[in-house]
Amino acid sequence: MFRKILIANRGEIACRVIATARRLGVATVAVYSEADAGARHAQLADEAWPIGPAPARQSYLDISRILDAARRSGAEAIHPGYGFLSENAEFAAACAAAGITFIGPPEGAIRAMGSKAESKALMERAGVPLVPGYHGAEQDPAVLAAAAGRIGFPVLIKASAGGGGKGMRVVERAEDLAAAIEGARREARASFGDDRLLIEKYLTQPRHIEIQVFADTQGQTISLFERDCSIQRRHQKVIEEAPAPGMDPARRAAMGEAAVAAARAVGYVGAGTVEFIAEGDAFFFMEMNTRLQVEHPVTEMVTGLDLVEWQLRIAAGEPLPNTTPALRGHAIEARLYAEDPARNFMPATGTLLHLRQPAEVPGQLRVDTGVRQGDRITPHYDPMIAKLIVWGEDRPAAVQRLAAALDAYEVVGLRTNLGLLRGIATHPAFAAAELDTGFIARHAAALMPATVPSDDPAIWAAAALAVLRDQQFTGAAAAAGSGDPWSPWAMQDAWRLNGDGYQDLYFRQGEAAPVRLRSHPLPEGGYRLDLPGGTVRARLEEGPVLHLDGVTRRIGLVRRGAEIAVILGGTNHLLLHEDPLAPPLAEAAGSDRVTAPVPGRVTRVLVQPGETVSRNAPLLVIEAMKTEFTLRAPMDGVVAVVRAKPDEMVEEGAELVSFAPA
Repeated sequence: MFRKILIANRGEIACRVIATARRLGVATVAVYSEADAGARHAQLADEAWPIGPAPARQSYLDISRILDAARRSGAEAIHPGYGFLSENAEFAAACAAAGITFIGPPEGAIRAMGSKAESKALMERAGVPLVPGYHGAEQDPAVLAAAAGRIGFPVLIKASAGGGGKGMRVVERAEDLAAAIEGARREARASFGDDRLLIEKYLTQPRHIEIQVFADTQGQTISLFERDCSIQRRHQKVIEEAPAPGMDPARRAAMGEAAVAAARAVGYVGAGTVEFIAEGDAFFFMEMNTRLQVEHPVTEMVTGLDLVEWQLRIAAGEPLPNTTPALRGHAIEARLYAEDPARNFMPATGTLLHLRQPAEVPGQLRVDTGVRQGDRITPHYDPMIAKLIVWGEDRPAAVQRLAAALDAYEVVGLRTNLGLLRGIATHPAFAAAELDTGFIARHAAALMPATVPSDDPAIWAAAALAVLRDQQFTGAAAAAGSGDPWSPWAMQDAWRLNGDGYQDLYFRQGEAAPVRLRSHPLPEGGYRLDLPGGTVRARLEEGPVLHLDGVTRRIGLVRRGAEIAVILGGTNHLLLHEDPLAPPLAEAAGSDRVTAPVPGRVTRVLVQPGETVSRNAPLLVIEAMKTEFTLRAPMDGVVAVVRAKPDEMVEEGAELVSFAPA
């Protein structure tokens, strides 16, 4: 076994590898960019070495910087995690040349499977079934268009060198093909440094099923069963589970044998995943990921194995165990992302002002994360916050545990997909295992309902009590520091000479009109509150615990300036406390301008000042968190000013293009 390893990654996977290494007595070296100084993975490791600026190209993707840190720290091996350099054949070769063990497959296997086109040709020769498509070397747009016509629309464009949904487009009509090819190439080039594409027939109701394989240096290759990863958004997995619901032993054996054959065909070593797309009784090879997968914990849950330990032992030259473990129970993983499902899953950035995770239970519930409360989600890397993994004796038990754990999760400070995950976990179709890659789109109305102001009196009462409590603290602190701490003017009890004392508070929820709440202090403590739905008696205790007309409810309260988040029943309710005496806010940008929806890098500017455009015409392309977003004209008009340039970093809300009416 190695004495010291370097982890060429960040976030939750770096923390995950550190945990296993520590258990095995292996010292760990973390690397970090300027954006990750003080990050959780850097603090957990035995050593942490800086490797450059925030952009991944200048840090986590810089082979020379990674190898220099490995040499200087004395690391014997490098674990690449997933993403970044994990499937980079040049990196594996550079490790070998430097005399450092690459904890992954051989360079040749990465090259063979790193190109989707070449891997499909290899699988075709090996007799593994393929989805009808074009996997050729010729990349001229006319050749790709002709191939798409032969295959028949809809088609799926995929980056030959990629994964994770990057460089992938579904094209329904021939007239949309050219723009989709251009966008896919640009995204593939930015993510993988390779803009080659392939085209496949797009299956309309497929399931995404993958097989976990392992191979050692003695020639043994085994399958560790399957995972169902069908619930996706933008071709990126959201929910994964093992085993796949409805998988019969014969089909499991057939897919396992095909996966093992695929791994043997390239002389594979280490952990890998062979991905299939299945529809009806048929299944087709999609690709092989020559690394550990994000969803590997569900396999660990149902087998009792530590797959990272297997990776380390195999890389150190040890053989695979002689016996294959048995399947035990059912496991589900949910990926928690910083993104806004209501805005087409736009990545979100910001500070985790409040983060409360469900309590971990060994073998039943675990949370893999690379962040803590107070950390910032930046636009430089993947927006994943954490992975929640649960296990149950059967699928219904696992689904129930997943729903309960998601209800216990609390995140405040930025948009997340937590509400979507809760919607999936409690949806009848999910409980019935009616799974395919169109699940989220098909049930979008139920999973992502329109946000409406809440009429629950507990939400309004909690917000009012939070403001009143803070006023009490502020007043008490001011009185204590004054020359007359007992002055009646320092009191916050709304006392009046003639009549009952009261205070009016104004709150706004979403775009609705402000709501006035009237608070009356009570002699015995607490308040009588006049709320939109009536009058209640309310008191707030540490915890925080809300007492409302004799009913006790545990809530969450997070305040940042005028913004108040009330966490009730696992759901965030955001309210804005408005001071009627405060000066008015600056007028927001109107419809005659386009602003950056997220912080990111401008990759293309498609218009010039003076150009006449129609409503919805593309204006700019921004790349953020490995994803491209096309910004479009909000109106018919003439471009007046363009304030962005290619490769320029822009902040969220920055004005990029302004218009004059046509």
